[in-house]
Amino acid sequence: MNFGYHEDCLDHQTGYRHPESPDRLRAIRRSLSRKHGVEYVAADPAPESAVTAVHDAGYVSAIKEFCEEGGGDWDDDTVAVEATWDAALAAAGQAMWAAERALAGDDGRDTPFALGRPPGHHAVEADAMGFCFVNNAAVAARAAIDDGDADRVAILDWDVHHGNGIHDIFYDTGDVYYASIHEDGLYPGSGDIDETGEGEGEGTTLNVPLLPGCGDADYCAAIDDFVGPEFVAFDPDLILVSAGFDAHRHDPISRMRVSTEGYGAMTTRMRDVADEADAGLGFVLEGGYGLDTLAESVTMVHEVFDGREPVEPDEEVKDRATKVFADLRDQGFGEK
Repeated sequence: MNFGYHEDCLDHQTGYRHPESPDRLRAIRRSLSRKHGVEYVAADPAPESAVTAVHDAGYVSAIKEFCEEGGGDWDDDTVAVEATWDAALAAAGQAMWAAERALAGDDGRDTPFALGRPPGHHAVEADAMGFCFVNNAAVAARAAIDDGDADRVAILDWDVHHGNGIHDIFYDTGDVYYASIHEDGLYPGSGDIDETGEGEGEGTTLNVPLLPGCGDADYCAAIDDFVGPEFVAFDPDLILVSAGFDAHRHDPISRMRVSTEGYGAMTTRMRDVADEADAGLGFVLEGGYGLDTLAESVTMVHEVFDGREPVEPDEEVKDRATKVFADLRDQGFGEK
């Protein structure tokens, strides 16, 4: 794979014991250093105009000033330093790069993966939250459409937390389909199954809130039975995966049971969905806070595009997941 990476993202310092630390990127790079076919691209930072296309201009000015004055605690979880704004622009620029390369036809071993931090999917139009300042995937999706490179973009968010920022930004627009598979009730407590979009966006939001303890088979079934058919029917030009790896069974902040092989199985499915939809495919890093499991899981995604066939789940879909799936079918989601 080709990985978007910029040293500015290491300068966003969150303090002692904060789970979203520069060590996340260092761990990923150490793991990838043992694999062949890894290329790094230092993408340009996102221009401010791309950020204000999805974020309120007053908020952008406020967060810039906050960082220029030395930063501090924006809220209980979201910490900034002077370098944070440059890191956020670098991360958003890498997401834009991933979208651009995917739309240009980079696939297979050239599939793009943006390794940026701070992450983005919790950042709403006018606020930072959940470690996030700029909504990287949203910036990339909107830029691809506004630049005329794509008519429609689909985003799968498989981070264990619901990406409330992406959800809210595109909730009433019909040109971006947002799907989230997340742990029900976990921060930020959003992503209800009956939130399906409104206005022009009606039917273009899919929330799959799985109960704690769900794992490989449940996640793969969600893609097979719902995300895949919905995306293919939507007919996007670009698919982005907001790739958080905190649903891993050994991640310290969730109760899900996805394995490293499970992330590989999910990756093969999204590759196949993109092929069926004739869409470009790119990945954008979100969460994942166990350094070893994060690094192993990103490396697994890379290995899938380098020819590895991950082990398919052999367990049955859990009853706690089939109930959610039944509710989704009642909402009209699934096979078209």
